[in-house]
Amino acid sequence: MNKVKCRILIGFIWALALGSALGAETVYNVRSFGAKPDGKTLCTKSIQRAINRCAKDGGGTVYLGRGTFLSGTIYMKSGVTLRLDPACTLLSSKNLKDYPETVQAFRSYTDNYTNKSLIYGEKLEKIAITGSGIIDGQGASFKGPYKVRPYMIRFIQCRNVTVKDITLKNSPMWVQHYLACDDVRISGITVRSVVNANNDGINIDSCERVVISDCNIRSGDDAIVLKSTSARVCRNVTVSNCVLSTRCNALKMGTESNGGFENIVMTGCSIYDTRLAGVALEIVDGGTMDGIVVSNITMNKIGAPIFVRLGNRARPFKKDMAKPGIGTMRNITISNIEATGANTTGCAISGLPQAKIENVTLSNIRLSFAGGGTREDANRDVPEKPDAYPEYSMFGKLPAYGLYCRHVKGLKLLNVQLQLANSDRRQGVVMEDVEDALIDNLTGPYPTEADSTIRLTDVKEVVIRGKNN
Repeated sequence: MNKVKCRILIGFIWALALGSALGAETVYNVRSFGAKPDGKTLCTKSIQRAINRCAKDGGGTVYLGRGTFLSGTIYMKSGVTLRLDPACTLLSSKNLKDYPETVQAFRSYTDNYTNKSLIYGEKLEKIAITGSGIIDGQGASFKGPYKVRPYMIRFIQCRNVTVKDITLKNSPMWVQHYLACDDVRISGITVRSVVNANNDGINIDSCERVVISDCNIRSGDDAIVLKSTSARVCRNVTVSNCVLSTRCNALKMGTESNGGFENIVMTGCSIYDTRLAGVALEIVDGGTMDGIVVSNITMNKIGAPIFVRLGNRARPFKKDMAKPGIGTMRNITISNIEATGANTTGCAISGLPQAKIENVTLSNIRLSFAGGGTREDANRDVPEKPDAYPEYSMFGKLPAYGLYCRHVKGLKLLNVQLQLANSDRRQGVVMEDVEDALIDNLTGPYPTEADSTIRLTDVKEVVIRGKNN
């Protein structure tokens, strides 16, 4: 057998073995399209040729094998799975010229952010990024405002999207942005991105039917954040079994809230080393938040365990639009939370005088705070700040070391235990302008000059029972 025939036979056997490993669908190896995995040769065109051919043939798997593939923007196509070998790294080019501007048809506030991405898809169906390989954005190489820092993954108006098992690291901007997508599944991924500003781990924006599970995220900005930067509601989303650490908020909805949030579940997560809030729920740009369940969360070393805010920043998602009206927050359940290492600020659940947060239940919760508050902290007037950017620390040190609840209608605190690492002159729970509240079995230390851990001001129809010591 001559050498040419031998090479063909070996290649055929290798392709059969690879096809068996990846399933029955056709496999397109990017090396067959000219890609060189040396980490130096720009492989953008080769990878794109493989994707285009795969889509033209009816779909299949585009395979990146062992080695490092340097690339600029690649455009996904319907029916294509991009699969990374465990020994593969897809490495972002450091040259901004390798990321052409791509302006999406779907309009949202993110039009003001970057128009560049490493992996981009719009109006696609049945797309996936899988495998145990690494995608490295080389984010520290991109300096400057939004427009000069690409996303790593951006999918817009896509359906049946899967991102599974990969590692994403060092993003220049948001690590992942899913805008107006339906039926998204993100599972088993690892994110390590703390090298630049706006390093959100996962952004789910105006999407429906989304499942996020079993992810391990360490991010410079919010770890998992739901947004609604358009008029489209973000709804029917579950987040479960994730391990999160961040320099900002771990589990968040907002700040952009134009379309609102409905039917959201966040459960079974472990949060650690988080500078801001463990859970932050925010409506500040209009929209309605309704039907939110947060449960079974452990937290350690966070700024504040819980922050709930209805404000009125009133930012429209298009420049030519009128400002939105004040939004609505209702039907929120937060339960089975174990949090230690919170700082001295406390937790705020705060609406507006003309727009109360409605029907909030906190149950089976144990929160441990640093303490150290003074009588001046306890007696200070807290500004409303209706149009301020929402953050757990926006009001300063709160009059309560535990829960400061203001402008709320329909509030239940059930089996809530508050703890302090150091003595504090503030009370554990302060309610101001609260209507229709139930406090049952609240425990926690209180200052020696008070006879209760609770202070009520301008409240109506409040029932207190149980220990409440």
